[in-house]
Amino acid sequence: MKSNELPKPLRGIVVPMITPLKDSDTLDVEGLERLIEHIIGGGVNALFILGTTGEGPSLSYSLRYEAIERTCELAAGRVPVLVGITDTAFSGSVDVASKAKDAGAQALVLAHPPYFPAAQPEILNYLGHLVPKLPLPVFLYNMPSHTKLVFEPKTVRAAADIDGVVGLKDSSANMFYFHQVQMLLKDKPDFTLLVGPEELLAETVLLGGHGGVNGGANMKPQLYVDLYKASVAQDLAKINSLHEKVMEISGKIYTVGAYSSYLRGLKCALSCMGICSDNLAEPFQPFGAEERNTISRYVDELGLKE
Repeated sequence: MKSNELPKPLRGIVVPMITPLKDSDTLDVEGLERLIEHIIGGGVNALFILGTTGEGPSLSYSLRYEAIERTCELAAGRVPVLVGITDTAFSGSVDVASKAKDAGAQALVLAHPPYFPAAQPEILNYLGHLVPKLPLPVFLYNMPSHTKLVFEPKTVRAAADIDGVVGLKDSSANMFYFHQVQMLLKDKPDFTLLVGPEELLAETVLLGGHGGVNGGANMKPQLYVDLYKASVAQDLAKINSLHEKVMEISGKIYTVGAYSSYLRGLKCALSCMGICSDNLAEPFQPFGAEERNTISRYVDELGLKE
């Protein structure tokens, strides 16, 4: 199997990449190249762009298209590239998916269409209409904190029978939900089950999940790869040591500032590491001097520049 082919199931660490920006609507191309080399150098299994961490819904379509093309070009087939296609418009998801296919991506990631609340039968019907029009395999993206909706376990199980739906990224931080989905999909061993919150990576893999889509891997990819491998090997001593480091990153980098702490902290840390700028898409702004100094100190304390 080539490195850029999509395994079934997809195992390991998938990095939900930030989108480096020079300003709110200009891609930081040099920063993107440094970021991709940094991440792939850490031994990760795939890249995921235009998700929540990538600010996908906040970016113009022209910027999304450029990010897709540049990322696929820079990844150069070394790992699979997954592209977020969540959109309020049916045709918007189809158009971004088409661009992803043309650029050489390997899969798509789809959350509920935001804004209008849809019932589970409506969501399943939507997937039945949309997925056949998409040119690449699709991962469902359960992100209730942002979409205000849930892919209920029975909906995930029914969607797994739609040709082209190959997995789920669950960012609910609800392990009971995750285990419900696991039980319903016991007859689908090739269906990928990935967890979003990095704080839950170890226990997810220990209990049969396939890996994580972890934002911290933008900063220190090898740490998350090592934790995944230790979890597969059930090396509890190593898991405890590595998990503690993951929790330390989470407890420091993601807690600075009164709001939007995760994304602002992550981008600021990458800027302090010299990888890319810390600009965000509107309406968000980078940290001020005081918060940046705090993040810079944490970057040093956590050894993120190593």
